[in-house]
Amino acid sequence: MAKTTEFHFKPLNVGRWIVWGCFALALFVAPRLWTSGLAQTMLTQMGIGVIACLAYNMLLGQGGMLSFGHAVYSGMGAFLAIHALNMAGAGTLGLPVSLIPLVGGLAGLVCAALLGYVSTKKAGTPFAMITLGIGELVFALALMLPEFSGGEGGVSSNRVIGKPFMGISFGPQIQVYYLVAVYCFVCTAAMFALTRTPLGRMLNAVRDNPERVEFVGYDTHWVRFLAFTISGFFAGIAGGLGAINTEIVNGEVLHASRSGAYLLFTFLGGATVFFGPIIGAVLMVFAGVLLSELTKAWLLYLGLVFLFMVMYAPGGIASLILMNLRVAAFGKLRRIWTSYLALGGTALAALTGAAAMIEMVYHRQLNEALGPELRFMGATLNSAGVDAWFGAGWLLVVGLVLFEVARRHYLGQWGEIQEDIEKEIKRRESL
Repeated sequence: MAKTTEFHFKPLNVGRWIVWGCFALALFVAPRLWTSGLAQTMLTQMGIGVIACLAYNMLLGQGGMLSFGHAVYSGMGAFLAIHALNMAGAGTLGLPVSLIPLVGGLAGLVCAALLGYVSTKKAGTPFAMITLGIGELVFALALMLPEFSGGEGGVSSNRVIGKPFMGISFGPQIQVYYLVAVYCFVCTAAMFALTRTPLGRMLNAVRDNPERVEFVGYDTHWVRFLAFTISGFFAGIAGGLGAINTEIVNGEVLHASRSGAYLLFTFLGGATVFFGPIIGAVLMVFAGVLLSELTKAWLLYLGLVFLFMVMYAPGGIASLILMNLRVAAFGKLRRIWTSYLALGGTALAALTGAAAMIEMVYHRQLNEALGPELRFMGATLNSAGVDAWFGAGWLLVVGLVLFEVARRHYLGQWGEIQEDIEKEIKRRESL
């Protein structure tokens, strides 16, 4: 009797194809919707930030490794990429501009391999302190080597080299954006695929229970080291793209403030969810470009936002989105939308009062020569008068009190909804 062969096909994940298709479409359409030079520059920076934050989250969110020096690898990638761009422009390196970011990626990979072997021998707080020390060491060393870093002025270049290929010279900003968009899509897909590999799964296990991983026979040091080197590669690509975008690289790209920005906005976006750092990268550009132009106290506002996120939403914005999507999937969202309105309104009132007081303090300290009056949200405030301070303080106190009342009511409703969802899940499982 002839043996028959049976073929089994895995069902196509239509939802995943739709999500990635929408992501690619958004990258393609974005500069067509926002056509100004500022908008396209911001979109380019967002694409670079997405790669950098996702690379950093490979350590923080997936591996549980808190790094304070990840700007070393994006910065070294930027320096090597700018030097490669100068060599390509001089004709000593036969490499097109579109491949220069890979030079940055290889530089980040090599640096991560050299420095990461020592760093990843430890975990937790010792690892964080080692990365902080290495970051400061590399930053200081770069300033001591002006032949490499260009000193305080940095290293400049010109991304328009050779003859245009099919009209592409990378002179216009939109052409640079689409180069960044292609790398952003490919790198994002590659880092997502890595989370589905045995290495990605083992990295999560090392984060959650390293003792058990050692017990089953895996070397946690090598798992962390491999993840560290891969993260350095993608961070280097981000640095190389940044070098092409700005055409200048200085010691700022290695500074601890850059590493702090990766940490801060990756956490705000949501380190426990893959798409969280994407949200964080968008916020990073908005804060650095727009918010810094609106107020000189933007770092103080950023610190307050970070503080409240740690207190009330430690999972970041992405976790809030997923939690509410789960509630919506069970048809329970309509029960708490009024609570969200109450939370939003009271929080806005408290933030308005606090912001008015902060702006008056900054005005008196920095712009006192211009007089006591300042414009705030369309109103004129007299920073020397009692009325403005009393009104702002009253709005802050009342907003905080009402916010706390609304928050407690919301927590009660949220608990009831979660109990109803668990009951519904058990009911469906029993059918």
